[in-house]
Amino acid sequence: MKRLCTICARGGSKGVPGKNIRSLYGKPLLVHSIDQARATGLFTAIAVSSDAPEILAAARDGGADLAIERPSELASDTAGKLPAIRHAIAAAEVALGERFEILVDLDATSPLRLPEDIAAAVQLLEGGRSGNLITAAPARRSPYFNLIEMDDKGTVRLSKTLPRPALRRQDAPACFDMNASIYVWRREPFLTAPYVFADDTLLYVMPPERSHDIDDELDFEIVEYLWLRRQLRV
Repeated sequence: MKRLCTICARGGSKGVPGKNIRSLYGKPLLVHSIDQARATGLFTAIAVSSDAPEILAAARDGGADLAIERPSELASDTAGKLPAIRHAIAAAEVALGERFEILVDLDATSPLRLPEDIAAAVQLLEGGRSGNLITAAPARRSPYFNLIEMDDKGTVRLSKTLPRPALRRQDAPACFDMNASIYVWRREPFLTAPYVFADDTLLYVMPPERSHDIDDELDFEIVEYLWLRRQLRV
């Protein structure tokens, strides 16, 4: 079975300018995702999609099989990620003359995943009949217990309620935070109608220490700390 790994990395980050090629322990951030994909041994090809020449150059230098130039209309602040992935898949299949049955997207800003996470997520999807899989970590706040909303009058209430209120967090249904780390799709469902959630979407649960996503400078500092802590424990 042929598998494609895509890594989508826009050049216009606002929270952390240039974050996709900012150095994290000696390598551009996105190269850690390339290395993880390569280490699994699962992929026929690893493709990086970007609108920024400097990111595409870093991808080539970092070992990506393909550096795909993303059209400007798929790289704006309002553009969704799924169309960019779809474009990358089409470009990769044309460039390589291949047809990929399993599609895996790794978020460049989630460098704390392990190759084992990628392999386990792919195995979980391929072992069943579902069309896609997402990853998440156990939620720190429960919408049934201590996640609240405020209405336009300033009144607060729990985000979700149960027939019988949960007196302890453990009594509430298990909830998870999407960590945007790994997405896996089968070819036909994705190309027919790209989606993240469907009736048969699977979940691969990752621990919090491998689930941190970089959106701002504080996130980058946290990831640097967690990365260093991991190395010291090896």
